[in-house]
Amino acid sequence: MKFRHYLTLFCFLAFAGSVAAQNGVPNVDVKTLDGQTVNLAETYGVEKETITILSFWATWCSPCKRELDAIMDFYPDWQDDYNVELVAITIDTRRAIAKVPTIVETKGWEYTILAGDQQALGMAFNFASIPQTVIVDQNGQIIYTHNGYQPGDEEELDELLARIAAGEDISH
Repeated sequence: MKFRHYLTLFCFLAFAGSVAAQNGVPNVDVKTLDGQTVNLAETYGVEKETITILSFWATWCSPCKRELDAIMDFYPDWQDDYNVELVAITIDTRRAIAKVPTIVETKGWEYTILAGDQQALGMAFNFASIPQTVIVDQNGQIIYTHNGYQPGDEEELDELLARIAAGEDISH
């Protein structure tokens, strides 16, 4: 019986270590709203000129929509000043996905919109609740994650982006 406990503990620690050691974008597939498959690691986990913000959200999540609305005020400047791309990845169910294009159009969000499986994305990015915000630097490395939304978080994000663009290390 003790052996099973040690084995379970070992497996847990090995898994936790592999999650902690992972700082690149996980190898997980999502879909565009027209059904095309996009691999996040191949698309955003590679060296490129842009800083990428991955924002995980859902149509039923009011804080998620408030965060994406607030970011919209900053986004044009982020694109111009810091070369940022925001990718909003919904974790809605297949039934709720039908609402996404209408919400995006009504809100005027000019983000790349993708859709993925809540469980797969939560496991890959190590989160259990949304909104979840992830910053991927120009080297394809995850350097910042944030869970939840409070008014003003977008201003903190603005400061972080300025520091990244200036070459500062903000990883935590």
